[in-house]
Amino acid sequence: MSTIRVSDEVKERLRDLKRDDETFDDLLDRLSRSEKDVEAIAESLPSFDEEDIEEMDRARERLNESSLGAAFAWTQRDH
Repeated sequence: MSTIRVSDEVKERLRDLKRDDETFDDLLDRLSRSEKDVEAIAESLPSFDEEDIEEMDRARERLNESSLGAAFAWTQRDH
């Protein structure tokens, strides 16, 4: 077992993050594993080439245009 010194401010922030059923050891273990978990998830995601990204951008633009058009039509309906 080791001791880690932290400022009162850091301890307060850690206390705010700690779940009711967690010890500070559990909290630090959970927080230290989270970064690794995110990296593992990111590595498992498919990679996208430039063409895929351009298609996603076009689809997003079409969706925004249709959503804006529908929202505008809806607001004009009562006038």
